[in-house]
Amino acid sequence: TTSFLAMYDEIFSSHIYKFKSDKANPVILDVGANIGLSILYFKQLYPNCQITAFEPDCTVFSVLKHNIENSHLSGVTLINKAVWSSETVLQFMSEGADGGRMVQVEQEAPLLNVETVRLRDYIDRPIDFLKIDIEGAETEVLQDCCDVLHHVKYLFVEYHSFSNESQSLHQITGILQDAGFRLYITPAISLPQPLYQRKSNLGMDVQLNIFAFRAE
Repeated sequence: TTSFLAMYDEIFSSHIYKFKSDKANPVILDVGANIGLSILYFKQLYPNCQITAFEPDCTVFSVLKHNIENSHLSGVTLINKAVWSSETVLQFMSEGADGGRMVQVEQEAPLLNVETVRLRDYIDRPIDFLKIDIEGAETEVLQDCCDVLHHVKYLFVEYHSFSNESQSLHQITGILQDAGFRLYITPAISLPQPLYQRKSNLGMDVQLNIFAFRAE
């Protein structure tokens, strides 16, 4: 319930994914769709938009599929796979809400095997909005997509820093700037006194929202 309320507030109250489009049917890639609140928001914003959404957690995906079907939405393609830098099978930690993530080393259970797709294969045409919220896999995926990001007009990525790993924020901002984006960054989780007191959330000590857009 707490996770749902936080997502709902972010998406529908703060309009975190709001973007401008001069098209009636913008093309959107929703990477890490969770239960589909972002899809409902995009369809509210642009009813004729075309959405391809990815969600690897089978339990969460069943809720996502139910929500989209019950809303009678058209123009939405749901893919029950994770995005990565290659087509393979990786272990996935199911957190049960919005914190599920892929793991490269042995971590806390439960771990599931999930199939992956290569995101760059879907960025082969103009993309109006690319949303990436994949709990730590964003650096690997963006590195693999760096030379096709010119197809993307607007991009949102949630950056996750794990307290036991080196930070890769500089790599992400470098990739986005090299692709011609300007950046605006806000905290996804606020730390009022980060030099004095830091808290970890599911092993993450920093979460940032990165908004990327083209100069007007």
